[in-house]
Amino acid sequence: MSIQLVIIVLYVCVLFGISIYVKRRAENSSGFLFAGRKLTTTLVAANIAGTAIGAASTIGVAENAFQFGIAAGWYNVAWAAGAVAMAMVAAGKYRELNCTTIPELFERYYDKKGRAIAVLGMITIQLVITSLQYIAGGAILSALLPDIFSLHGGMITSAIVFIGTTILGGLWSSGLSNILSTTLIYAGVLTSTMVIVAKQGGISAIATSLPAGVDWFGPVGGFGLATIIGWFVVMMTQTISAQGPVQIACAAVDKKAAKHGFLWGALLMFPIGFACAVMGLAAKAAYPGMNATMALPQMIMSLDPVVAGLTLAALWAADVATACHILLAAGTLFSQDIYKRFFKPDISDRQYTLVNRYAILILGAVTLWFAFNAVGIVKTMLIGLSLTTAFTLVFLFTMFMPSLCRRNTAFYTTLAGIITLVCWQIVPEVRVFAHPIYLEWVVCFVTFFIVAVVDKNKIPAGESKVYAEADLVSVEGRN
Repeated sequence: MSIQLVIIVLYVCVLFGISIYVKRRAENSSGFLFAGRKLTTTLVAANIAGTAIGAASTIGVAENAFQFGIAAGWYNVAWAAGAVAMAMVAAGKYRELNCTTIPELFERYYDKKGRAIAVLGMITIQLVITSLQYIAGGAILSALLPDIFSLHGGMITSAIVFIGTTILGGLWSSGLSNILSTTLIYAGVLTSTMVIVAKQGGISAIATSLPAGVDWFGPVGGFGLATIIGWFVVMMTQTISAQGPVQIACAAVDKKAAKHGFLWGALLMFPIGFACAVMGLAAKAAYPGMNATMALPQMIMSLDPVVAGLTLAALWAADVATACHILLAAGTLFSQDIYKRFFKPDISDRQYTLVNRYAILILGAVTLWFAFNAVGIVKTMLIGLSLTTAFTLVFLFTMFMPSLCRRNTAFYTTLAGIITLVCWQIVPEVRVFAHPIYLEWVVCFVTFFIVAVVDKNKIPAGESKVYAEADLVSVEGRN
């Protein structure tokens, strides 16, 4: 048995061991979905860092650096900026409101149709993100153990591990696993970066070997400034309203832990991006004809077997961390905002936890189809996350300028956001900006203010507060 296989098998055993250990804490819905709302600052930081440092932040960054330069590392800095924005603007608010999902919050302040359309868009986002973790997981396993795994075989194996550990341990498992995963990621990625750079004669030697025509080490590389700014806009938009970060904030032990956890998580995110970008450039210098997605795994496999095994296990850990949390978020959205809200409001806590586990299993299987048909990890991720624009805009106005909000605001703003993204994909003529996030903000802002003028039914703040308190009792009273 190879050293790499031993390392991967041991890592999988540890993951399942953690999930089994915490399973008793996840037997009710509060424990399974929100870790009993007891996440400390450390666990909040580990969870959000684990969510951020996934396929796009490692394999995807190296893939982009292979094609466009070291500026690909700005993707992780954009994620960190999003975490800071969440900490300063929204994390404490979510914990204070004791909400569970953005769609639930929409119904508290708006109406049922606002909740329904929000959950449709959010589940789509979660499935897209999870599918990308399968692709990266498959790439890692097929590079690490080519005699055992094809790309598709690695994707299927990754899906089994991601789904299995999430079903067992829920958010408790994700939090504890992310401490291990983040530690592995830092040790593996930074060690491999230094070894690879030294092996190729240093940064200057790598720069000399790169093909002409791209500003490989420039601040924007081959991307263009509008694209990189677009990353920041996307990440600062999605972190405030995507279910993954929202669920982490809601699970914090208190407002302070939520805020500080996101700030510490931001510090953990950004160095990994530039390290992976350097390895992507090293791959371009050494193997210019290589498949871009395989650049990072293949470069690491050129190292000592122990270092290679640990580093690829670390990258796989990044995918596990992100996939588990996003799968949990998708299951929460389905169970809380569809099944419980529209089909069985009086469901018992035991049944509700079971429904969550089945939802994760089914949604996890559906994402495999997405994975087999996705192209370009970072590109696909950013397009999907652009859909959070409507949710973030509505949330911010609801919290800070409720006088402009109307009963139909959530529904029509979200609908406009969905239609905009669909048009971007199928009607090339609407692509008047460098990235769909810019068009999303323009369309959603215009829609929001049109509704504010046309609809005369304001949201009554007093009623919203009463609804929120009543809903909290119904959601958590059983736990």
